[in-house]
Amino acid sequence: MVGVVTLLLVNASGTYLPLLISRIIDNLQASFELGPLLIQVGFIALLASLMWIMRMGSRIALFGVGRQVEFDLKQHLFEHLLRLEPSYFATHTTGDLISRATSDVDNIRRLVGFAVLSFVNTFFAYIFTLPVMFSINLGLSLAAIAVYPFIMLLVRGFSERLRSEQLAVQDALSKLSDLIQEDMSGIALIKIYAQEENEQREFTHLNQALLNANLKLSKTRNTLFPILGGLASLSLLVLLWFGSRAIASGSISVGDFVALILYVERLIFPTALLGFTITAYQRGEVSIDRIESILTVEPVIQTAPNAIALPLSAVKGKIQARHLTFAYPGRAQPALKDISFEAEPGQTIAIVGPVGSGKSTLANALPRLLNIQPGQLFLDGQDITQLSLADLRGAIAYVPQDSFLFSTTLKNNIRYSDPLAEQTEVEYAAKQAQVHDEILNFPQTYETLAGERGIKLSGGQRQRTALARALVADAPILILDDALASVDNQTATEILNNLTEGTQRKTVLFISHQLSAAAIADSILVMDQGEIVQSGTHEDLIGQDGLYQTLWRQYQLKKELV
Repeated sequence: MVGVVTLLLVNASGTYLPLLISRIIDNLQASFELGPLLIQVGFIALLASLMWIMRMGSRIALFGVGRQVEFDLKQHLFEHLLRLEPSYFATHTTGDLISRATSDVDNIRRLVGFAVLSFVNTFFAYIFTLPVMFSINLGLSLAAIAVYPFIMLLVRGFSERLRSEQLAVQDALSKLSDLIQEDMSGIALIKIYAQEENEQREFTHLNQALLNANLKLSKTRNTLFPILGGLASLSLLVLLWFGSRAIASGSISVGDFVALILYVERLIFPTALLGFTITAYQRGEVSIDRIESILTVEPVIQTAPNAIALPLSAVKGKIQARHLTFAYPGRAQPALKDISFEAEPGQTIAIVGPVGSGKSTLANALPRLLNIQPGQLFLDGQDITQLSLADLRGAIAYVPQDSFLFSTTLKNNIRYSDPLAEQTEVEYAAKQAQVHDEILNFPQTYETLAGERGIKLSGGQRQRTALARALVADAPILILDDALASVDNQTATEILNNLTEGTQRKTVLFISHQLSAAAIADSILVMDQGEIVQSGTHEDLIGQDGLYQTLWRQYQLKKELV
């Protein structure tokens, strides 16, 4: 508001200056007096200085609004992305989301800052200048601005073209950003398979597409802007042609003619700038659409309106599944079919089965990472879809197959769930996860940087560090989704023994292909094609003809071959 009011004052003052100069010129024709002239010149200089200060203030105020909008939009966008479920990110590339959160937000900032400043300044320039011009000489004023309607038509004709070309630029930039992000994350794989040349060709292809899109946009802009500037300057030529004749005929004074020239000059710049303003507007409009397409996505999984609170101290850890059925969107075949089981507090339940049997889907369903229907999964007798999401997930520590680590120290990675955890707590969790001794072998021990996604650690070290992170959370329920696949059988068994002994036992769901570790569980669920086909202890299942016996024999044979 301050910036708009300041622009109003600047344009009002700018409209008064040509009238003052006109009066001075007409007075000079009558008589020349140096004293009054110097006073008037001084006043003009003072007014021009004040206008410069006010214009700077308006730019700072309006550009400051743009920066604040940029800040608020980034905050809102990031918070919204954190609320969305993992399935959203499976269908939207990271590079595209980064491009929208940076480049598109920057375009919106320019729209709110530069474009608003330009539009407001142009509006005030016209609304103050035209009435004064008409009062001086209506005919000459109309002749001078006769080309301006053609400018508006030209801008309107180019508007949609600029918008579509700007959208093409943003899309090309998103694809290029996605490739860069993906290749930097998978650089080791690229080198292992010696695919540097292929990736370079792909980058060249996408970079060329971005260049072509930018050149096409630049061609349109560089065609439009000179035409706009030329048409705006044409008004000055028209005024000089007809104005000189008007002076000769005595229908207008020299001072008024100079004032009209100054007024036309005042309109030339904002009118010529209209092309840049339209470009900023089109960029901002495209970016608003791209940002809005994210912000309008409502999280599928949300806390119910009348959610039941379940304090962590009250959680016992009993899990029940009653005829749980789930199908991924777009897939006809259910990933889980009529699953029913119970896990008592403190029990360790192993879930085994072939690849694609639904084990990970079941693990993701428990903390509501999937949109399961009500009445199928229960925690301590409460339907998990009716529990507060924060309470539900606070009661569950989950170590997924992909042991993601942040690009910070091992200490900060382990205490991620509790950033204020003491060193003793961090070390205790690391000892339980059987990774403490290996961390001590690093030169900087717990201050060692894990690198992006934990690249500095081996697969087994990453998994055990991720497990230590889950143990620091000290949740009543622990889900291990093949989280020890890169750990040898003996270590995996020792880790599982650490979790199942003592007085503070957790309810553990242990998904694994390491059957020797799964064998010590209180109960084993055998899954195949989304169903539980067998259940019982290791001793019970090994004596039955069925899938578990087949898996056990294959596992033993594999051990002997190794």
